[in-house]
Amino acid sequence: MDMLIFIGVLIGSYVLGSIPFGLVFVKLKTGQDLRKMHSGRTGGTNAGRAAGKLVGLATAAVDFIKGAIPVWIAGMVLPDNVWLKILAPLAVILGHNYSIFLAERNEKGRWVLRGGAGGASCVGGSLGLWAPSFLIILPLGALVFYVIGYASVATMSVAVGSAVIFAVLAFVADYPWQFILYGVLAEVLLIWALRPNIRRLLEGNERPVGLRARKNKAA
Repeated sequence: MDMLIFIGVLIGSYVLGSIPFGLVFVKLKTGQDLRKMHSGRTGGTNAGRAAGKLVGLATAAVDFIKGAIPVWIAGMVLPDNVWLKILAPLAVILGHNYSIFLAERNEKGRWVLRGGAGGASCVGGSLGLWAPSFLIILPLGALVFYVIGYASVATMSVAVGSAVIFAVLAFVADYPWQFILYGVLAEVLLIWALRPNIRRLLEGNERPVGLRARKNKAA
């Protein structure tokens, strides 16, 4: 029975993560398909570019909650199963980045799954595992976003922040070491989704934001 519950929570987490709220919000606001605008991703950053800051923030908030809910559910149905608590939010990130609802054929005729990059859902997963993490990771991501000046780098920084926080907690407060693995695996998923952005970063073509964008305009 426990195994069935385990598998059910993971499948449910993936399906929850797959719901493209950014696509829905932008469609309601502008009538346009977010997948055909700017980066084509369905997360808060692209939704904000396509339909304004309020829509972007709403998308990020809902994607954030998506990451936390399965951790709480895992804690209720199998409270002693640490693995489910870390795999459930990872399944959300996977669903968010590769949504079963956004399957389409690419130019080569192969089926692909579209989605976002998973940053907000990663932060939500960290919140579910340790609530105060939100108060550290969110300001860290905002600082990187504004000072470093690249949304993709800010997205990747939240998983690094999660891994560091859970490493400290495991060392000083005897938290499960698997929580560290959550941060590491989340970072892998984020990096994989952001491969095009990383390529543009290396080529010097990534779109600047924050302080960097202001400096570029001033120049």
